[in-house]
Amino acid sequence: MIHRTIGRSALALLLVTTASAAFAQEAAADDKPVVRIEVPKVELPPGVEKLGPSSGPAEATAVGQVYRIMRFDDGPQGINAVIALAPDITAQVRAAQRLPLKGRTVLVKDNIETRELPTTAGSLALKDNATGRDAPLIAKLRAAGGVVLGKANLSEWANIRSSGSTSGWSAVGGLTRNPYAIDRNTCGSSSGSGAGVAAGFAWAAIGSETNGSITCPASINGLVGFKPSVGIVSRTHVVPISSSQDTAGPMTKTVYDAALLLTAIAGEDQADPVTLEAKRVTDYTAGLDTASLKGVRIGVLRDAAGSRADVKTLFEAALADLKRAGAEVVDVEYKPSPEMWAASLPVLLYELRVEMDKYLSTRPGTGGPRSLADLVTFNAANAREELRWFGQDLFEQALKTTDAEAYAKNIATLRRLTRAEGIDKLLADNKVSFLVAPTQGPAWSTDLVNGDNFSGRIGAGYLAAIAGYPHITVPMGGVEGLPIGLSIMGGQWQDHEVLKAGAAYEKARTAKLPALTFAPWKPSP
Repeated sequence: MIHRTIGRSALALLLVTTASAAFAQEAAADDKPVVRIEVPKVELPPGVEKLGPSSGPAEATAVGQVYRIMRFDDGPQGINAVIALAPDITAQVRAAQRLPLKGRTVLVKDNIETRELPTTAGSLALKDNATGRDAPLIAKLRAAGGVVLGKANLSEWANIRSSGSTSGWSAVGGLTRNPYAIDRNTCGSSSGSGAGVAAGFAWAAIGSETNGSITCPASINGLVGFKPSVGIVSRTHVVPISSSQDTAGPMTKTVYDAALLLTAIAGEDQADPVTLEAKRVTDYTAGLDTASLKGVRIGVLRDAAGSRADVKTLFEAALADLKRAGAEVVDVEYKPSPEMWAASLPVLLYELRVEMDKYLSTRPGTGGPRSLADLVTFNAANAREELRWFGQDLFEQALKTTDAEAYAKNIATLRRLTRAEGIDKLLADNKVSFLVAPTQGPAWSTDLVNGDNFSGRIGAGYLAAIAGYPHITVPMGGVEGLPIGLSIMGGQWQDHEVLKAGAAYEKARTAKLPALTFAPWKPSP
């Protein structure tokens, strides 16, 4: 399913129609130079070339999305969000049309196992990792009537291999490009998930986050992204980084769709004990249509807005929208502790070594890597393909991060600083229900030679990520046509409340936008 060849088509013009379409812009292929690297060619699965007389609307939509991928994803200037398409898309749709999701299509980040496609985490070391099994969250998705359209590209190993990485690049998938401006980055690590939904390739996508990997690409690609409380969604058969922070979550065009997808994939899993502790609701879409912020106190993290005047202006407009919706906004003082940063990376590296060894050693079959040490050896032996753009210093550090006593102290420090003395304290002391901040600045220019270029720290999503608490990003506007999201964070297990707050803000913001209509996209004859 994966071919390392230059694609045949170039992106001529793509109008992105997202939930925040008021700031969508055209991206022309010849405007700016892009780095020429090999990208995979996505094959057209059998059975989707023609629609039969019995084809319904869901099947027609899925086929249209496949043709859209074939037209706009391939080639040296394509979006390059999709690694592979499922071979049975139309059959999945037909089987699912009477179920709650009614055959809606979903791109799955390629660190989440699906039975029909390899799960590579973007690495050539796992290019043949066809386990033949669904992660429990995917099994739940199918049972609810969702359709696995294909696998989405990602930052290789979810951006934990190197401190100098370029988000959106993997050895298997190549470089994913931002549909709003193809020389711009998609953020990571759920890069293909974000770019694919923004480009209209699927109804939704499932991403995964350890620290910002759902919310950053959602913000930068003009989407709603929801990072649930850790434990709401199972992590079994998901290529891991951190047992304390990892979670999968939805990336969609509206808050309602995010809640709908979360309802489908959430649930207990005996193999993932933290899911047994979670406090869930049966239907995360319940009450979204009537959600109100009237009388709700919201804490404003102004220091998290960074130094960019344009981002601050957007943030002030978002706060005005919240006030117009009836919320009372309260300035909240917060400065991250140096102690938190000192403890954070050692925790991730310790958990990476433990969890990666566990995942690799229990994979079905006999071939391929069985430990993190095997991955380091593989990368060194295949340096031309794997290490051309950046190294594996974090992998190497993780192999040496073995002090269990130091780990126990560090994880206790993080829990204290991000929970009891972090989000919990901020909410309680200021008598607020949520915390808000810009999610991220505008997308930066992709630079494979020098790596990512974050222009100053913007946002406070790291607090929710490290704490394992819920965090939603909702589009709040754009800077020079590049999307910016508003983050809303809450306490542990307040996922439904955070979604309702996101829906209320979305309604308040879109109410002041001009009416926009779009003709449905149709594939060329």
